Amino acid sequence: MAGAAGVITLGVLVSGSGTNLQAILDAIAERRLDARVAVVVSNKAGAGALPRAARAGVPTVVLDHNAYAGREAFDAAVVSALRERGVEWVVLAGFMRILTRVLLDAFPMRVVNIHPALLPSFPGTDAQRQALDYGVRVTGCTVHFVDAGTDTGPIIAQRALDVLPGEELESLKNRLLAVEHQLLPEVLQWIAEGRVGVVGGKGRASVVVR
Repeated sequence: MAGAAGVITLGVLVSGSGTNLQAILDAIAERRLDARVAVVVSNKAGAGALPRAARAGVPTVVLDHNAYAGREAFDAAVVSALRERGVEWVVLAGFMRILTRVLLDAFPMRVVNIHPALLPSFPGTDAQRQALDYGVRVTGCTVHFVDAGTDTGPIIAQRALDVLPGEELESLKNRLLAVEHQLLPEVLQWIAEGRVGVVGGKGRASVVVR
């Protein structure tokens, strides 16, 4: 394996096609990432990420959020599924749910998200469209810790991408995905190597990468 700090155990939460999950699985298979994915949890039974996990021999759990009384009850079920499999770090890979304190407190500063914009610009959904509508010349992606806000947690790493003249939405989305697929496994490897730390108190936390 690439690092020397040991293998971290990941739980990956998904809602869609799972290309960032695939990037993680590929990095593990290619020995670029010292991790194992213990479980993939989806809130949608038809998520394309599920067959990706199955092909890699990774257990999957489907928890329909509509079957629960509220966000907290759903997050409690997710926490149970993660803890049952010994998950240490949680990765949001296209997981289209706002997390509650139930999950965040269960894995404090151990929940990581990838967002297709240079935060704090363009948080929330349709970040790529927001960037194009605003007319920016440079966008990118951000890997950050998750807090109770919407894409407001401490930033771990960012990577920029030039917006091409006259670029259409689908082109930007696809080019940004390629950057995400590089950055997310890299950051997870930093975590596996013990290089990522959080300093400061509540509301003022920042990330140090050694």
